[in-house]
Amino acid sequence: MTFFEAVFLGFLQGITEFLPVSSSGHLVIARQFLEIRDIPVLFDVLLHISTLLVVCLVFRKTLLRLVTSFVRLLGAKKVDADDRGSILAIIVATFVTAVLGLGIESLSPGENPVLVAVLFLVTGIILFLPRIFSWGGEDRTPGIKTGLIVGAAQGLGVFPGISRSGITITASLGAGLSRERAGEFAFIISIPAILGALVLTLRDLESLSGRIDLLSLAGGMLASFLVGYVSLRLLLRLVRGGNLHYFSFYLVPLSLISLLIL
Repeated sequence: MTFFEAVFLGFLQGITEFLPVSSSGHLVIARQFLEIRDIPVLFDVLLHISTLLVVCLVFRKTLLRLVTSFVRLLGAKKVDADDRGSILAIIVATFVTAVLGLGIESLSPGENPVLVAVLFLVTGIILFLPRIFSWGGEDRTPGIKTGLIVGAAQGLGVFPGISRSGITITASLGAGLSRERAGEFAFIISIPAILGALVLTLRDLESLSGRIDLLSLAGGMLASFLVGYVSLRLLLRLVRGGNLHYFSFYLVPLSLISLLIL
């Protein structure tokens, strides 16, 4: 992999990780056209780490509040009911994601470009659900039910072509969260999921260093971080405006075109 290919993949990751169009799916399709083969999964995860830093930066105040509340809970101190519900939902969602995600991954057919193209279409349909059912108008306090629903949705995001951000935001809206809270919750629960994926793929570190030089890796991660920050800010604005379905008009044609070309 050349430096420019790594930067391009980082740029693509930064855009598609936050915008609900499936970053993993776009990376599979891009590699198909660029004829890049046998890139260790750790490279993908490290690109995700750079976008994870964006999540921590954008939601730093909420994360600090939740961490503080969690520490208070461990000390049997009084905590705001909303924060307590959010913490419980995050824990449940993380557990459900781990169980479902690992199960699906073990059955996954791998990087199949045709399957990815089909799942782009599925994601496009999913993004229209909040519009059809008018979700996002209420704002329930998160809890076990929220964690179960959104955690299951995030587990399905293991499939390349299914947008993790898209399906978790949609699930959060369907679970009764407001648009603003849904966007926030969907990305906060991605933190333990991405960290878990990193731990599981650390065994690829030696393979990574043998195929990708450090300069290319740094370029890819920097591009992913900078573009990711802009993309997340844009997505949150669109979610608050109830315009998540806009991305369906991109994914459906992309799916059909990809199926014709592949």
